[in-house]
Amino acid sequence: MLVYVNGKFVPEEQAFVSIFDHGFLYGDGVFEGIRAYNGKVFRLKEHVDRLFDSAKAIDLEPEVTKEEMSEIIKDTLRKNNLKNAYIRPIISRGKGGMGLDPRKCEKPTVVCAAVEWGAMYGDLYETGLSAVTVCVRRNPPDTLPPNIKSLNYLNNILGKIEANYKGGDEAIFLDRTGKLAEGSGDNLYLVKNGVLYTPPTINNLKGITRMVILEVCEKIGLKFEICELGLFDLYTADEVIVSGTAAELCAIVKIDGRKIGTGVPGPAFKNILAAFQKETAVGDAY
Repeated sequence: MLVYVNGKFVPEEQAFVSIFDHGFLYGDGVFEGIRAYNGKVFRLKEHVDRLFDSAKAIDLEPEVTKEEMSEIIKDTLRKNNLKNAYIRPIISRGKGGMGLDPRKCEKPTVVCAAVEWGAMYGDLYETGLSAVTVCVRRNPPDTLPPNIKSLNYLNNILGKIEANYKGGDEAIFLDRTGKLAEGSGDNLYLVKNGVLYTPPTINNLKGITRMVILEVCEKIGLKFEICELGLFDLYTADEVIVSGTAAELCAIVKIDGRKIGTGVPGPAFKNILAAFQKETAVGDAY
Protein backbone atom coordinates (compact mmCIF):
# COMPACT_ATOMS: atom_id res chain seq x y z
CA MET A 1 0.00 0.00 0.00
CA LEU A 2 1.19 3.50 -0.85
CA VAL A 3 0.57 6.33 1.61
CA TYR A 4 0.83 10.05 0.94
CA VAL A 5 3.12 11.82 3.42
CA ASN A 6 4.10 15.47 2.98
CA GLY A 7 4.21 15.66 -0.79
CA LYS A 8 5.14 12.14 -1.84
CA PHE A 9 3.79 8.61 -1.89
CA VAL A 10 5.77 6.00 0.00
CA PRO A 11 5.20 2.33 0.88
CA GLU A 12 3.22 1.81 4.07
CA GLU A 13 6.34 0.48 5.84
CA GLN A 14 8.12 3.78 5.13
CA ALA A 15 5.22 6.09 6.00
CA PHE A 16 6.57 7.84 9.09
CA VAL A 17 6.00 11.08 10.95
CA SER A 18 8.22 12.47 13.67
CA ILE A 19 7.59 11.41 17.26
CA PHE A 20 7.77 15.16 17.95
CA ASP A 21 4.81 15.83 15.68
CA HIS A 22 2.18 17.51 17.83
CA GLY A 23 -0.46 15.31 16.26
CA PHE A 24 1.29 12.36 17.91
CA LEU A 25 2.28 14.15 21.12
CA TYR A 26 -0.98 15.96 21.84
CA GLY A 27 -3.64 14.95 19.33
CA ASP A 28 -3.21 18.40 17.78
CA GLY A 29 -4.62 17.89 14.33
CA VAL A 30 -7.73 17.03 12.34
CA PHE A 31 -8.88 14.26 10.05
CA GLU A 32 -11.71 13.01 7.86
CA GLY A 33 -13.20 9.63 7.04
CA ILE A 34 -14.36 9.37 3.42
CA ARG A 35 -15.82 6.55 1.36
CA ALA A 36 -15.33 5.60 -2.27
CA TYR A 37 -17.92 3.46 -4.02
CA ASN A 38 -17.22 1.76 -7.34
CA GLY A 39 -14.53 4.20 -8.37
CA LYS A 40 -16.27 7.38 -7.15
CA VAL A 41 -15.55 9.39 -4.01
CA PHE A 42 -18.78 10.04 -2.15
CA ARG A 43 -19.42 13.67 -1.18
CA LEU A 44 -15.76 14.61 -1.60
CA LYS A 45 -16.34 18.37 -1.53
CA GLU A 46 -18.36 18.22 1.67
CA HIS A 47 -15.70 16.11 3.41
CA VAL A 48 -12.84 18.37 2.33
CA ASP A 49 -14.81 21.44 3.40
CA ARG A 50 -15.37 19.89 6.82
CA LEU A 51 -11.68 18.97 7.11
CA PHE A 52 -10.69 22.57 6.47
CA ASP A 53 -13.39 23.88 8.83
CA SER A 54 -11.97 21.67 11.58
CA ALA A 55 -8.49 22.98 10.82
CA LYS A 56 -9.69 26.57 10.93
CA ALA A 57 -11.40 25.99 14.27
CA ILE A 58 -8.08 24.99 15.84
CA ASP A 59 -6.15 27.76 14.02
CA LEU A 60 -4.28 25.29 11.84
CA GLU A 61 -3.38 26.54 8.36
CA PRO A 62 -2.75 23.67 5.89
CA GLU A 63 -0.09 24.28 3.27
CA VAL A 64 -2.35 22.67 0.68
CA THR A 65 -5.52 24.04 -0.86
CA LYS A 66 -8.87 22.29 -0.86
CA GLU A 67 -8.36 21.48 -4.53
CA GLU A 68 -4.94 20.00 -3.84
CA MET A 69 -6.29 17.94 -0.96
CA SER A 70 -9.06 16.59 -3.17
CA GLU A 71 -6.47 15.54 -5.73
CA ILE A 72 -4.30 13.92 -3.03
CA ILE A 73 -7.30 11.84 -1.98
CA LYS A 74 -7.99 10.74 -5.55
CA ASP A 75 -4.30 10.00 -6.17
CA THR A 76 -4.19 7.81 -3.07
CA LEU A 77 -7.04 5.73 -4.45
CA ARG A 78 -5.59 5.57 -7.96
CA LYS A 79 -2.10 4.55 -6.85
CA ASN A 80 -3.54 1.74 -4.72
CA ASN A 81 -6.05 0.67 -7.38
CA LEU A 82 -8.93 0.90 -4.91
CA LYS A 83 -12.53 1.07 -6.11
CA ASN A 84 -14.41 0.57 -2.82
CA ALA A 85 -12.44 2.14 -0.03
CA TYR A 86 -12.25 4.08 3.18
CA ILE A 87 -9.95 7.11 2.97
CA ARG A 88 -8.28 8.89 5.89
CA PRO A 89 -6.75 12.33 5.18
CA ILE A 90 -4.99 13.87 8.19
CA ILE A 91 -3.58 17.33 8.82
CA SER A 92 -1.55 17.65 12.02
CA ARG A 93 0.19 20.63 13.57
CA GLY A 94 3.51 19.17 12.53
CA LYS A 95 6.89 18.63 14.10
CA GLY A 96 7.68 20.78 17.13
CA GLY A 97 9.37 20.60 20.47
CA MET A 98 8.01 19.33 23.76
CA GLY A 99 5.38 21.67 25.15
CA LEU A 100 1.89 22.58 24.01
CA ASP A 101 2.58 25.85 22.19
CA PRO A 102 1.60 25.31 18.52
CA ARG A 103 3.97 28.11 17.48
CA LYS A 104 6.80 25.62 17.97
CA CYS A 105 5.59 23.73 14.88
CA GLU A 106 6.91 25.24 11.68
CA LYS A 107 5.00 23.22 9.10
CA PRO A 108 1.82 21.09 9.22
CA THR A 109 2.02 17.40 8.39
CA VAL A 110 -0.31 16.11 5.67
CA VAL A 111 -1.01 12.38 5.40
CA CYS A 112 -3.53 10.41 3.36
CA ALA A 113 -4.11 6.65 3.48
CA ALA A 114 -6.82 4.41 2.05
CA VAL A 115 -7.86 0.82 2.58
CA GLU A 116 -10.32 -1.51 0.93
CA TRP A 117 -13.61 -1.32 2.82
CA GLY A 118 -16.84 -3.26 2.82
CA ALA A 119 -19.67 -3.66 5.31
CA MET A 120 -18.38 -2.57 8.72
CA TYR A 121 -21.02 -4.45 10.72
CA GLY A 122 -21.33 -7.53 8.49
CA ASP A 123 -24.45 -9.59 9.21
CA LEU A 124 -25.61 -7.06 11.81
CA TYR A 125 -27.01 -4.89 9.03
CA GLU A 126 -29.69 -7.54 8.64
CA THR A 127 -30.33 -8.32 12.31
CA GLY A 128 -29.57 -4.95 13.92
CA LEU A 129 -27.18 -3.81 16.65
CA SER A 130 -27.47 -3.84 20.39
CA ALA A 131 -26.38 -0.65 22.14
CA VAL A 132 -25.83 0.64 25.65
CA THR A 133 -25.92 4.14 27.04
CA VAL A 134 -22.58 4.97 28.67
CA CYS A 135 -21.56 6.93 31.74
CA VAL A 136 -18.97 8.87 29.76
CA ARG A 137 -20.54 12.14 28.63
CA ARG A 138 -20.00 13.66 25.20
CA ASN A 139 -17.54 16.52 25.21
CA PRO A 140 -19.56 19.73 25.70
CA PRO A 141 -19.20 22.42 23.01
CA ASP A 142 -17.58 24.83 25.47
CA THR A 143 -14.65 22.46 26.10
CA LEU A 144 -13.79 20.48 22.95
CA PRO A 145 -16.58 21.06 20.41
CA PRO A 146 -17.71 17.73 18.90
CA ASN A 147 -17.77 19.39 15.49
CA ILE A 148 -14.00 19.68 15.48
CA LYS A 149 -13.03 16.31 14.02
CA SER A 150 -9.75 16.26 15.87
CA LEU A 151 -7.09 13.62 16.38
CA ASN A 152 -8.08 13.50 20.05
CA TYR A 153 -10.81 10.83 20.03
CA LEU A 154 -10.38 9.67 23.62
CA ASN A 155 -13.89 10.77 24.54
CA ASN A 156 -15.28 8.46 21.85
CA ILE A 157 -12.88 5.66 22.72
CA LEU A 158 -13.74 5.73 26.43
CA GLY A 159 -17.39 5.33 25.50
CA LYS A 160 -16.56 2.44 23.19
CA ILE A 161 -14.52 0.74 25.91
CA GLU A 162 -17.47 1.00 28.29
CA ALA A 163 -19.81 -0.44 25.64
CA ASN A 164 -17.40 -3.33 25.08
CA TYR A 165 -17.42 -4.20 28.78
CA LYS A 166 -21.21 -3.95 28.89
CA GLY A 167 -21.63 -6.19 25.85
CA GLY A 168 -22.98 -3.57 23.45
CA ASP A 169 -22.15 -3.33 19.76
CA GLU A 170 -22.33 0.44 20.05
CA ALA A 171 -22.21 3.16 22.70
CA ILE A 172 -24.82 5.89 22.97
CA PHE A 173 -23.59 9.15 24.47
CA LEU A 174 -25.61 11.68 26.44
CA ASP A 175 -24.37 15.20 26.95
CA ARG A 176 -23.78 16.60 30.42
CA THR A 177 -27.43 17.73 30.66
CA GLY A 178 -28.75 14.23 29.90
CA LYS A 179 -29.79 14.92 26.31
CA LEU A 180 -29.02 12.42 23.54
CA ALA A 181 -25.85 13.22 21.62
CA GLU A 182 -24.55 10.46 19.32
CA GLY A 183 -22.85 7.09 19.12
CA SER A 184 -19.13 6.47 19.53
CA GLY A 185 -18.60 7.26 15.87
CA ASP A 186 -22.00 7.90 14.35
CA ASN A 187 -25.07 10.13 14.40
CA LEU A 188 -28.31 9.02 16.02
CA TYR A 189 -31.94 9.01 14.83
CA LEU A 190 -35.22 7.91 16.36
CA VAL A 191 -38.41 7.06 14.48
CA LYS A 192 -41.74 7.51 16.25
CA ASN A 193 -45.19 7.41 14.66
CA GLY A 194 -43.78 7.80 11.16
CA VAL A 195 -41.52 10.79 11.93
CA LEU A 196 -37.72 10.71 12.12
CA TYR A 197 -36.10 12.70 14.94
CA THR A 198 -32.43 13.59 15.33
CA PRO A 199 -30.58 15.84 17.82
CA PRO A 200 -29.26 19.25 16.73
CA THR A 201 -25.54 19.24 15.94
CA ILE A 202 -24.32 21.25 18.89
CA ASN A 203 -23.44 18.22 21.04
CA ASN A 204 -22.55 15.87 18.15
CA LEU A 205 -20.73 15.86 14.82
CA LYS A 206 -22.24 17.47 11.74
CA GLY A 207 -22.15 14.18 9.90
CA ILE A 208 -21.94 14.10 6.12
CA THR A 209 -24.00 10.90 6.11
CA ARG A 210 -26.48 12.64 8.44
CA MET A 211 -26.81 15.44 5.90
CA VAL A 212 -27.45 12.91 3.12
CA ILE A 213 -30.05 11.06 5.23
CA LEU A 214 -32.02 14.25 5.78
CA GLU A 215 -31.87 14.94 2.04
CA VAL A 216 -33.07 11.39 1.41
CA CYS A 217 -35.97 11.80 3.85
CA GLU A 218 -37.21 14.75 1.84
CA LYS A 219 -36.98 12.74 -1.38
CA ILE A 220 -38.91 9.75 -0.04
CA GLY A 221 -41.46 11.83 1.84
CA LEU A 222 -40.42 10.85 5.37
CA LYS A 223 -41.03 13.71 7.78
CA PHE A 224 -38.15 14.62 10.07
CA GLU A 225 -37.53 16.97 12.96
CA ILE A 226 -34.31 18.23 14.51
CA CYS A 227 -34.92 18.51 18.23
CA GLU A 228 -33.55 17.74 21.66
CA LEU A 229 -34.16 14.16 22.78
CA GLY A 230 -33.77 12.19 25.99
CA LEU A 231 -33.71 8.65 27.31
CA PHE A 232 -37.51 8.41 27.33
CA ASP A 233 -37.58 9.14 23.61
CA LEU A 234 -34.83 6.59 23.03
CA TYR A 235 -36.46 3.74 24.93
CA THR A 236 -39.94 4.32 23.49
CA ALA A 237 -38.91 4.81 19.84
CA ASP A 238 -40.40 2.62 17.13
CA GLU A 239 -36.97 2.48 15.48
CA VAL A 240 -33.46 3.68 16.30
CA ILE A 241 -30.87 4.20 13.57
CA VAL A 242 -27.21 5.22 13.54
CA SER A 243 -25.20 6.49 10.60
CA GLY A 244 -21.61 7.35 9.77
CA THR A 245 -19.23 7.30 6.85
CA ALA A 246 -17.58 4.02 7.85
CA ALA A 247 -20.72 2.34 9.19
CA GLU A 248 -23.17 3.79 6.62
CA LEU A 249 -26.60 3.04 8.19
CA CYS A 250 -27.51 0.43 10.76
CA ALA A 251 -30.57 -0.21 12.91
CA ILE A 252 -30.32 -0.56 16.68
CA VAL A 253 -32.81 -3.14 17.96
CA LYS A 254 -31.85 -3.33 21.63
CA ILE A 255 -30.72 -0.60 24.02
CA ASP A 256 -29.79 -1.19 27.66
CA GLY A 257 -31.48 -4.59 27.40
CA ARG A 258 -34.75 -3.08 26.15
CA LYS A 259 -36.21 -4.22 22.85
CA ILE A 260 -36.67 -1.34 20.44
CA GLY A 261 -39.87 -1.51 18.40
CA THR A 262 -40.37 -5.03 17.12
CA GLY A 263 -36.78 -6.01 17.83
CA VAL A 264 -35.78 -6.14 14.16
CA PRO A 265 -34.78 -3.46 11.63
CA GLY A 266 -37.94 -1.53 10.76
CA PRO A 267 -39.51 -0.14 7.59
CA ALA A 268 -38.17 3.41 7.95
CA PHE A 269 -34.62 2.09 8.22
CA LYS A 270 -35.07 -0.13 5.17
CA ASN A 271 -36.54 2.70 3.09
CA ILE A 272 -33.81 5.15 4.07
CA LEU A 273 -31.09 2.58 3.44
CA ALA A 274 -32.38 1.78 -0.04
CA ALA A 275 -32.54 5.47 -0.93
CA PHE A 276 -29.12 6.14 0.59
CA GLN A 277 -27.52 3.36 -1.45
CA LYS A 278 -28.78 5.04 -4.61
CA GLU A 279 -27.06 8.25 -3.51
CA THR A 280 -23.71 6.49 -3.15
CA ALA A 281 -23.70 5.73 -6.87
CA VAL A 282 -22.99 9.43 -7.47
CA GLY A 283 -19.58 10.94 -6.69
CA ASP A 284 -16.27 12.27 -7.96
CA ALA A 285 -14.71 9.79 -10.37
CA TYR A 286 -10.95 9.25 -10.17
